[in-house]
Amino acid sequence: MQKKIETVKTLLEALPFIKEFNKEIVVIKYGGSAQTSPQLKEKFAEDILLMYLVGIRPVIIHGGGSKITEMLDALSIETKFIEGQRVTTKEVMRIAEMILSGEINKDLVSLLNSHGAKAIGVSGKDAHFITAKAKDFAKWGLTGNITNVKAEVINNLMAEKFIPVIAPIAAGDEMGHPGFNINADLCASYVAKAIGANKIIFLTDTSGVLDEDKKLLDTLTKAQVKKLKSDGTIHGGMVPKVDACLEAINGGVKKAHIIDGRLEHSMLLELFTSEGIGTQIVK
Repeated sequence: MQKKIETVKTLLEALPFIKEFNKEIVVIKYGGSAQTSPQLKEKFAEDILLMYLVGIRPVIIHGGGSKITEMLDALSIETKFIEGQRVTTKEVMRIAEMILSGEINKDLVSLLNSHGAKAIGVSGKDAHFITAKAKDFAKWGLTGNITNVKAEVINNLMAEKFIPVIAPIAAGDEMGHPGFNINADLCASYVAKAIGANKIIFLTDTSGVLDEDKKLLDTLTKAQVKKLKSDGTIHGGMVPKVDACLEAINGGVKKAHIIDGRLEHSMLLELFTSEGIGTQIVK
């Protein structure tokens, strides 16, 4: 009986948050270990379904860098990185699109639908709802910076009760352009800004932003992030994550969250508990 009472208490604790986020858009950047572990993939699908059923409108943007590299290696196609970003030749672009828009996107859509969700997979090339230009063609090739997001495409899908699952591939302006490979974190931020998301959540392979003593910082302002970047506390792979968070916040998203995707049900713990589990960045 005590266990049943504790279950009810947990549900009651979540109730204010369920009410607060009802009908709100939450953008999720899905990557890291959560994307590759079969068990965590199942838990992710369960979390998305629960969010959907309680009235939250989830929008998912996924990455897939490790799978792209794996396929390039298998095909003996050279791939290199400059300043942490992949150089995207036309040959690499073909593989990136095949893996992102094909394998990963459709696997995720199928997984969500098999759990009872109503998911649909798209890339930025569909309806040209994400367009981009080369970041620096001479340096990174077809790695792009987003120039426009047509919010109405995603809004129309959500109006039909779909959960959009977006591959970070953008269209070019010229007819027959092969498209652009887009950083998935920044793609998530640009989509979140365009569709007026309440929150953006980044699933990563770390517990969040850590201080110099490796302790979790649960809440940060834009000013604090700037200071932590300047003194080197925020460094390496965490820099593009917090930059993507700031991009979203500056674009009107209320809160950005960096959480550990290696933990089961991490999104529910962040959204529906008072303490949360990761780092939230606020205005």
